[in-house]
Amino acid sequence: MRYLRLRPGDASFAVVDANQNSQDSISVNDGPVESILSDELDPLPPGTRLYGQIWTGGPNVVIRYYEARPPDGDPIPICAVARLGRGQLKKMPGSSPGNAILEFYQTGVYIVDGFR
Repeated sequence: MRYLRLRPGDASFAVVDANQNSQDSISVNDGPVESILSDELDPLPPGTRLYGQIWTGGPNVVIRYYEARPPDGDPIPICAVARLGRGQLKKMPGSSPGNAILEFYQTGVYIVDGFR
Protein backbone atom coordinates (compact mmCIF):
# COMPACT_ATOMS: atom_id res chain seq x y z
CA MET A 1 0.00 0.00 0.00
CA ARG A 2 2.94 2.32 0.67
CA TYR A 3 4.08 1.84 -2.91
CA LEU A 4 0.75 3.27 -4.13
CA ARG A 5 0.77 5.98 -1.44
CA LEU A 6 -2.61 4.73 -0.25
CA ARG A 7 -3.38 4.95 3.45
CA PRO A 8 -6.11 3.44 5.62
CA GLY A 9 -9.22 5.56 5.23
CA ASP A 10 -8.57 6.57 1.61
CA ALA A 11 -11.84 5.96 -0.21
CA SER A 12 -13.65 5.95 -3.52
CA PHE A 13 -16.80 4.47 -5.08
CA ALA A 14 -17.15 1.28 -7.09
CA VAL A 15 -19.75 -0.71 -8.97
CA VAL A 16 -20.19 -3.83 -6.78
CA ASP A 17 -20.50 -6.32 -9.67
CA ALA A 18 -19.08 -5.49 -13.10
CA ASN A 19 -21.89 -7.55 -14.66
CA GLN A 20 -24.68 -5.61 -12.91
CA ASN A 21 -23.89 -1.96 -13.60
CA SER A 22 -26.61 0.74 -13.28
CA GLN A 23 -29.39 -1.52 -12.00
CA ASP A 24 -31.87 -0.53 -9.30
CA SER A 25 -31.05 -3.56 -7.16
CA ILE A 26 -28.55 -6.35 -7.63
CA SER A 27 -28.16 -9.95 -6.51
CA VAL A 28 -24.76 -11.17 -5.32
CA ASN A 29 -23.58 -14.61 -4.23
CA ASP A 30 -20.91 -15.88 -1.87
CA GLY A 31 -17.63 -16.14 -3.74
CA PRO A 32 -15.34 -14.12 -5.98
CA VAL A 33 -16.34 -10.67 -7.23
CA GLU A 34 -15.09 -8.30 -9.91
CA SER A 35 -15.91 -4.66 -9.14
CA ILE A 36 -15.05 -1.47 -11.05
CA LEU A 37 -13.88 1.83 -9.58
CA SER A 38 -16.35 4.57 -10.52
CA ASP A 39 -14.12 7.36 -9.24
CA GLU A 40 -10.38 7.78 -8.81
CA LEU A 41 -8.66 6.20 -5.82
CA ASP A 42 -5.43 8.07 -6.45
CA PRO A 43 -3.30 6.73 -8.10
CA LEU A 44 -5.86 4.17 -9.36
CA PRO A 45 -8.03 5.68 -12.13
CA PRO A 46 -11.75 5.13 -12.73
CA GLY A 47 -12.25 1.86 -14.58
CA THR A 48 -9.74 -0.01 -12.42
CA ARG A 49 -10.99 -3.54 -11.75
CA LEU A 50 -11.06 -4.68 -8.13
CA TYR A 51 -10.98 -8.40 -7.35
CA GLY A 52 -12.11 -9.82 -4.07
CA GLN A 53 -14.49 -12.05 -2.15
CA ILE A 54 -18.14 -11.68 -1.04
CA TRP A 55 -19.72 -13.18 2.08
CA THR A 56 -23.50 -13.01 2.56
CA GLY A 57 -23.93 -14.97 5.83
CA GLY A 58 -25.04 -12.16 8.16
CA PRO A 59 -27.53 -9.29 7.88
CA ASN A 60 -24.98 -7.31 5.83
CA VAL A 61 -22.85 -8.29 2.87
CA VAL A 62 -19.07 -8.29 3.46
CA ILE A 63 -16.74 -7.59 0.53
CA ARG A 64 -12.95 -7.64 0.80
CA TYR A 65 -10.70 -6.65 -2.10
CA TYR A 66 -7.20 -8.04 -2.52
CA GLU A 67 -6.19 -7.01 -6.07
CA ALA A 68 -6.55 -3.96 -8.33
CA ARG A 69 -5.98 -4.02 -12.09
CA PRO A 70 -5.73 -0.56 -13.64
CA PRO A 71 -6.88 -0.32 -17.28
CA ASP A 72 -3.31 0.19 -18.50
CA GLY A 73 -1.31 -1.65 -15.88
CA ASP A 74 -0.40 -4.85 -14.14
CA PRO A 75 -2.23 -6.37 -11.14
CA ILE A 76 -1.47 -4.65 -7.83
CA PRO A 77 -2.10 -6.18 -4.39
CA ILE A 78 -4.41 -4.03 -2.25
CA CYS A 79 -6.23 -4.32 1.06
CA ALA A 80 -9.68 -2.71 0.85
CA VAL A 81 -13.27 -3.29 1.95
CA ALA A 82 -16.73 -2.24 0.83
CA ARG A 83 -18.25 -0.28 3.70
CA LEU A 84 -21.79 -0.02 4.98
CA GLY A 85 -23.29 3.42 4.62
CA ARG A 86 -26.93 4.42 4.34
CA GLY A 87 -27.88 0.73 4.19
CA GLN A 88 -26.13 0.06 0.88
CA LEU A 89 -24.75 -3.33 1.95
CA LYS A 90 -27.71 -4.43 4.07
CA LYS A 91 -29.43 -7.48 2.64
CA MET A 92 -32.95 -6.82 1.36
CA PRO A 93 -35.92 -9.12 1.97
CA GLY A 94 -35.97 -12.06 -0.44
CA SER A 95 -32.29 -12.89 0.01
CA SER A 96 -31.65 -16.61 0.36
CA PRO A 97 -28.72 -18.52 1.95
CA GLY A 98 -25.52 -17.83 -0.02
CA ASN A 99 -27.21 -14.93 -1.84
CA ALA A 100 -28.02 -11.31 -1.08
CA ILE A 101 -30.14 -8.74 -2.80
CA LEU A 102 -28.66 -5.24 -2.45
CA GLU A 103 -30.64 -2.06 -3.03
CA PHE A 104 -27.76 -0.22 -4.72
CA TYR A 105 -25.28 -1.29 -7.41
CA GLN A 106 -22.52 0.98 -6.04
CA THR A 107 -20.61 0.97 -2.77
CA GLY A 108 -17.91 2.89 -0.99
CA VAL A 109 -14.47 1.26 -1.11
CA TYR A 110 -12.07 1.99 1.74
CA ILE A 111 -8.39 1.16 2.06
CA VAL A 112 -7.66 -0.71 5.30
CA ASP A 113 -4.46 -1.85 6.99
CA GLY A 114 -5.74 -5.42 7.42
CA PHE A 115 -8.83 -7.60 7.33
CA ARG A 116 -10.60 -8.21 10.65
